Amino acid sequence: MLRALALLMILALPAKAQHVAGEFDYYVLSLSWSPNWCALEGESRGSPQCDDDRDFGWVLHGLWPQYERGWPADCRHTFRNPSRADTAAMADIMGTSGLAWHQWNKHGSCSGLSPDDYFALSREAYGQVTRPQVFRRLTDPVTLPASLIEEAFMRDNAGLDADEITITCRSGRIQEARICLTRDLEPRRCGADVIRDCTLDDALFDPVR
Repeated sequence: MLRALALLMILALPAKAQHVAGEFDYYVLSLSWSPNWCALEGESRGSPQCDDDRDFGWVLHGLWPQYERGWPADCRHTFRNPSRADTAAMADIMGTSGLAWHQWNKHGSCSGLSPDDYFALSREAYGQVTRPQVFRRLTDPVTLPASLIEEAFMRDNAGLDADEITITCRSGRIQEARICLTRDLEPRRCGADVIRDCTLDDALFDPVR
């Protein structure tokens, strides 16, 4: 009897809302500093992104549809899933084909775009942002304020304001630069849940190999 009552209570709860592909407010372009990701988890995974013959710096983590607060994920869609060739073609800017596959399933599926169009838009967004070259000149690990990363991006990208980019940290290291973009890929103010910056003054930053 108790099991039956519990089941009835569950069935009486409102159904969980299904995110609808194409219904979102803006994008977040997420750029990950590859050497730090490799130090935190990539090397232990044996990721090819971290091989000695790779020299990745800022790689594309993803282009994420966002609501003004929160984000959709894993949306239903009617497109064919990307092929291995499709995801492999993104490895030059994303580090691995596996990341491209994951990003399509979690985020690209909510864009309302086909895999081909989503990857093309992601590449366009990545290409229009100047990644500061100064960080590629480092030869040794350094500690620096997270705000310095933000300042470098604003200096090298005319018109990019502090409320349109946020820097994240993880385990004492610089993790990502996240730039908020309109659906037409123009910089815009980040939502309240995205705009918070890392406040570390001594974040670790590893050099490109």
